[in-house]
Amino acid sequence: MKRVLITGASRGIGRAITERLAAPDVELLLHGRDTVALAEVCKRVTKRFGKVEKLIYDLATKSGVCKLIDAVGDAPIDVLVNNAGVAVVKPFAEITEIEWDQALGVNVTAPFMLIQHFAPRMRPGSSIVNVLSVAAKTGYPGWSAYCMSKFALEGFSQCVRAELRDHKVRVINVYPAATDTDIWSAVKGEWPREKMMSPDDVAAAVAFAISQPDEVLVENITLGSLTGKL
Repeated sequence: MKRVLITGASRGIGRAITERLAAPDVELLLHGRDTVALAEVCKRVTKRFGKVEKLIYDLATKSGVCKLIDAVGDAPIDVLVNNAGVAVVKPFAEITEIEWDQALGVNVTAPFMLIQHFAPRMRPGSSIVNVLSVAAKTGYPGWSAYCMSKFALEGFSQCVRAELRDHKVRVINVYPAATDTDIWSAVKGEWPREKMMSPDDVAAAVAFAISQPDEVLVENITLGSLTGKL
């Protein structure tokens, strides 16, 4: 049975990836902070498939990440999906230290700690998926903390990919453009959400990448809408 760990699985892209990857031969290790939303996802998946474990920890803190690692246990995982993220959207001069630390903690430090712990135990053919963003390649006004964190994870991922290549562990980076998730409810302004990609569009790309033969690596997937940049 494959073991799949997905962070930020309670909603949006993480939830869509969970539903795409759920299968009778898969043990889903699902992380989230929203206990109600995560319980709903687990209930939906459990009805159709097999084993699901809830992991409710705060990835903004190192202690929260360590508790998640302990809960996953010593058995190797086959797929690690670093999807959890926070977006601080405001002019750089208004960002507080707490907000900066939270962006670094969830978007950079948590993936670093999870990859560092689990990658050495992963079998050949396993996959690490980092859900990044087009903000990992381009800076946007008002998104400095978010872009900083995605740029950092992008650089780290490239190095890890090179180090793990000989071990046959794949590192797959996904760069979605604007996707219709709850993040936009907290961002000021009018956003054309009806023109955005759906979380399932991103999940389909993730499922495609990890379904490739063990010797095949889909390194980078950039996803956008045919309606153009939003």
